Amino acid sequence: MNAESDERTKVADPASATGEADREERELGSRAPGFIKASKALHLSWQVGVFVVGLGVVIAGVLMLVLPGPGWLVIFGGMAIWATEFVWAQLVLRWTKRKVTEAAQRALDPKVRRRNIILTTVGLVIMAVLVGIYVWKFGLTMPWKISE
Repeated sequence: MNAESDERTKVADPASATGEADREERELGSRAPGFIKASKALHLSWQVGVFVVGLGVVIAGVLMLVLPGPGWLVIFGGMAIWATEFVWAQLVLRWTKRKVTEAAQRALDPKVRRRNIILTTVGLVIMAVLVGIYVWKFGLTMPWKISE
């Protein structure tokens, strides 16, 4: 027999004690209003509409990857639109959110921050040395104005 009760395990979990797990793990499935879910034809047309709007937003985001604009942000916005209706999009967004949170926590690690600061400083020193060599060799004239 198990000596621990479910309540003790639930309270011992820090995520459930703060309520984050309950809020994060929302029920999967359609979030359409009840009157739309009541009619199969209306629900199907609702899903088609959500899919078309989400597809338009995702396509706009993909175009913004090569054109000016916040491409990835718009793509995730389209995924969020799809996630209001489709389970697969909800699962993709949960996975993405988990990975982004893990990356943010790794970036805040003092060892990683120290390494990033050192690499940035070394890169800036190398760039300054290259610019100094260029100015010493060619002066302040730009390469397209050098006369030989």
